[in-house]
Amino acid sequence: MLERFHVSPDEEVRVPESKARAVTAAIFRKMGLDDEAAELSADVLMHADVMGVDTHGVSNMLRHYVAAYNEGTLNPRPNLKIERESTVTATWDADRGNGLHTAPKAMEDAIERAEKHGVGVAVMKNSGHLGAAGYHALMAAEHDMIGVCMTGGGGFAMVPTFGAEPRLGTNPIAWAAPARNEEPFLFDVATTQVAANKLRLLQRMERPIFSDWLTDAEGVPMPEQEIPETDIRGEGRQWYMLPFGGTRENGSHKGYGFGCVVDIMCCTLSGIGPGFISNKSGHFMMAFKIDAFTDVGKFKDDMDAFLSGLAATKPAPGHDRVYYPGLPEAETKQDRLENGIPYHPEVVDWFKSITAELEIKYDLT
Repeated sequence: MLERFHVSPDEEVRVPESKARAVTAAIFRKMGLDDEAAELSADVLMHADVMGVDTHGVSNMLRHYVAAYNEGTLNPRPNLKIERESTVTATWDADRGNGLHTAPKAMEDAIERAEKHGVGVAVMKNSGHLGAAGYHALMAAEHDMIGVCMTGGGGFAMVPTFGAEPRLGTNPIAWAAPARNEEPFLFDVATTQVAANKLRLLQRMERPIFSDWLTDAEGVPMPEQEIPETDIRGEGRQWYMLPFGGTRENGSHKGYGFGCVVDIMCCTLSGIGPGFISNKSGHFMMAFKIDAFTDVGKFKDDMDAFLSGLAATKPAPGHDRVYYPGLPEAETKQDRLENGIPYHPEVVDWFKSITAELEIKYDLT
């Protein structure tokens, strides 16, 4: 992530991953989840935190999940079921379970089908937020497969190119592929100019947005400025999100088009209908078994050559090096597992408050 999204070293509180994981799982248990679901939910959040995807870790998301469980929006003990299937496809109903512990089941299903038939696809509806899409795509890469995850809908965030009201969510797309010696390829992005949760990070740290990230209520792109106070789903909101590209001149039609693809694959294909009409969201998982197409060993060697070649690209003036998608996250993971996850003091204070409220023994040191 850009430096402006990171907690400054003079403010950060480094917390060991094992401590953060234990407390997070305990909070989920208090919300009514069984042990497996609580541990899996914590694992998805810890993946984001150690990989440097702070937008989708406990800093931003855990408090929202707690609120949704307390409001009854999320079902802590869902009855997952397959509504329709073929040899290589399945449509899942998550029964209002949170995506942290339901969406991995859909990817596991896609992986099992790919193991038998070369390709597996699963869509899931009636599920909550699934965390970082890259977590689910990487599940397939760990089985010598290429993994794809998309999630989106709801119509609450992105305005179409030339539009003045939102019609799409942030609609992320993630792809993952294994290599032999290089870190796995991992591409995980929102189809908006900036992920919605990054705005929460900036609000917490009182830092401005870049120009052409958001529009005002009339659909006019905003210049660099402080983020308006209201949340992305808040009442009376006077801003919306632009597709990646920002303006038509800079290619916003591409981000808008990709956002539409995600809505079609996650919402319309799963049967819930267009996201801005149904006000619902869905997930899409796909796994490609590599040896159904080519030799796994050759693929991994070729990926090494591809990824190392990207990293060896001559850097432009003012830059030290070139990265490939997945390399910064892998390097961040090594640092944070060794030195702890850097949380903002406000996040640590929230942990203290919620653990006291839920009567959980608090220990992040």
